[in-house]
Amino acid sequence: MSTQSQKSNQTGSSIYAIYKQNVQKYFESVTKNTPQYFQATTHFQEECMKAAEKSFDAAISIQQEFAQKSGMITEIPDAAKTVIVDSNKQIVQAGSIQNQIVKTAMDATTQNVKAFNDNVSAFTDLNKNIIQSWISTFTPTRN
Repeated sequence: MSTQSQKSNQTGSSIYAIYKQNVQKYFESVTKNTPQYFQATTHFQEECMKAAEKSFDAAISIQQEFAQKSGMITEIPDAAKTVIVDSNKQIVQAGSIQNQIVKTAMDATTQNVKAFNDNVSAFTDLNKNIIQSWISTFTPTRN
C-alpha cells in the first residue's frame, strides 16, 4: 500500500472509511427505530383484535335481540351444538399448531442468521487470504 493511500485511510477520507461510517450510521438508526416499530405494530395488532372482537360481539348482540323480540326459536339440536363446538376446537387447535410451526421456523432462521454472523469474520479472513494469494501470484516481481 502506498504512503498516500495509508495516509488517506488514517484520516478517514478514503471511500471505504466514508462507506463504513455511513453504514454504521444507518444501522445505528435502524437499531434505534426498530423497538418503536415493533411497539407500534404490536399496539396496532391489539387494537385490530379488540375492534374485531367488539364487532363480532355487537353483531351477535343485535341478532340475539332481534331473535328474542321477534319470537324466533334459537335453540339448536345437541348434535349441531356438538359439531359447532368441536369444529371451533379444531380451528383453535389448528391455529395453535400453525403458531408453533411459524415460531419454530423463525427460531431456526434466527439461529441460521446467528451462525452466519458468528462466521462472517472467518469468511472475511478466508477471502482476504484468497485475494492475497491472487495478488502474490499475479503481481510481477522486480529483478
